Amino acid sequence: MKTIVITGSTSGIGKALTEFFAKNNCVFAGYRNESYVKELEDLGVIPFYINMSEPESIKLAASFIKSKTDKIDTLINVAGCVIAGVVENIEPERIREQFQVNTFSHLDFSQRLLDLLDGGRIINISSMSSFGIFPFVAPYCASKRALDILFNSMMIETKRNIKVISVKPGVIATPLWEKSVELNKSSIEHCQGFENEMNYMVKNARKNQTHGLEVSKVVDLIAEINCLENPKSSYTIGFDAKVAQVISYLPQDIQNFLIKKGLSYKIK
Repeated sequence: MKTIVITGSTSGIGKALTEFFAKNNCVFAGYRNESYVKELEDLGVIPFYINMSEPESIKLAASFIKSKTDKIDTLINVAGCVIAGVVENIEPERIREQFQVNTFSHLDFSQRLLDLLDGGRIINISSMSSFGIFPFVAPYCASKRALDILFNSMMIETKRNIKVISVKPGVIATPLWEKSVELNKSSIEHCQGFENEMNYMVKNARKNQTHGLEVSKVVDLIAEINCLENPKSSYTIGFDAKVAQVISYLPQDIQNFLIKKGLSYKIK
């Protein structure tokens, strides 16, 4: 039996991972909405409150976990959100919010648990967006890229025995897509001159909610990674993610040309 900590455990990948690991492990499952506590307790896990937007909440969550165990085998950072829109119109505060939830919160939480993770591993749910070639979700792309860079650097620098793994899925069929539409409703509705682009983005997001990669495939990969003695530092899963990875190797000007061509074809 291993001790596993999972954030964002009440929906999408986090929920599926919590259900999977709860069968044979001691699992600490992070939630933000109190209505999920009973459901988590019924799984046999230990719920803990954490709001990735609030540093004090992150501090208290880490303290709670340290009061219950002196060893963590695997920390899986899942929680996240998507801030979308046209960069020239997105308020800087919204971009700070994106980095707080997707990047800074995970770094803060992980730093507070490092002593318990010595000899263990951190698995970050990154994204193919980390390859940085997706217009109108630039804050999300940048936050995931920063997540990868900061954690990879931490692994290189630390004198503890901690392995950091980045999992970069392609589009996954999860509720994140509909949530992202609602979260960005104001940006989408008040984007003069980019109405066609925003309409396309919304339609594509709603399509992704049911046509993306199955969550179970990502869970299977993470379960496999967690059993490996020497996992790689990065895994890409999904055809679209692998295409994005290949495109990221091209010179920036060629990437920009291909993206603009693709957009002009899709958005009319």
